[in-house]
Amino acid sequence: MDEKQPAFTVTDRRKYTPEGELREGARTETEERAQDSAAASEKVVTMPTPPGREPTAKEEPAEEPELQQFSARETSEQNEAYRESSRQIDDMLRHANPEMGATGAITFEHVIQSFYVSAMIAMGAGAEPGQKARIDILGARQSIDMLALLQEKTRGNLTQREEATMQNVLFELRMMFLEITNAIAQSAQRPADGKK
Repeated sequence: MDEKQPAFTVTDRRKYTPEGELREGARTETEERAQDSAAASEKVVTMPTPPGREPTAKEEPAEEPELQQFSARETSEQNEAYRESSRQIDDMLRHANPEMGATGAITFEHVIQSFYVSAMIAMGAGAEPGQKARIDILGARQSIDMLALLQEKTRGNLTQREEATMQNVLFELRMMFLEITNAIAQSAQRPADGKK
């Protein structure tokens, strides 16, 4: 019985010896990260073609970037580690401030509020008394547009209160945005002081 056994090779890919020393030719995690970072910086990023415009002969359609997929186990372990870390932070804060109550759960209204505050600050709210407000109109528009996208993507999944909050916040932010952009347009049309 001369059966041929399939040939295979076993390669030891462990980085460290049983004594804990780095194997010859093995790279440390720092070296791997540096090489991965260098390789990532060499990749060419292609911008997607704007809607309504076909790519020219020289352009190739943009590929969607690959997203890393995590297993359910990895996600669960990461989530538990995050929750444990959060509990430790809460415990430290309560230890330093005994009168502090328990932190509440994050709600969808907190998400809306976060975008609202971001847009308001970008439109100059929160300036110190006596100081001129600094306006980031593009940042404000981005926050408003992200909130509108969130409204669109969650349509049909919100409670009445959440939907009403979303509509009211978007209405208020858009009105303030219009006031600011109208003021900017008017000041651009006025002749500069002392010039006619």
